[in-house]
Amino acid sequence: QVQLVESGGGLVQAGGSLRLSCAASRSIFSFNAMGWHRQIPGKQRELVATITSGGTTNIADSVKGRFTISTDNAKNTIYLQMNVLKREDTAVYYCYAAAQWRVYWGQGTQVTVSS
Repeated sequence: QVQLVESGGGLVQAGGSLRLSCAASRSIFSFNAMGWHRQIPGKQRELVATITSGGTTNIADSVKGRFTISTDNAKNTIYLQMNVLKREDTAVYYCYAAAQWRVYWGQGTQVTVSS
């Protein structure tokens, strides 16, 4: 069973930065892709950023230019660097890992941006 453990969420003022981490229990090369979704209460879960096993990244238009996704292969960890945070970035952020036959999810980490 794959485990994804997220960390790095918290409370930050608008304009500030946070870095989320997602540590996987096995090599990230075993996944086709990994990334982050977020969910605002009352809204559908939104894809924020993905990175494939080949290193291709995709960033949602709503956060492009402010968020970046990266990996540390030796630590089996992916990161979401979030800069110039806005109040509308407030959400629970979920890490995911897409294997051949299923998708694994982390437990979620709360990010709250205050004005």
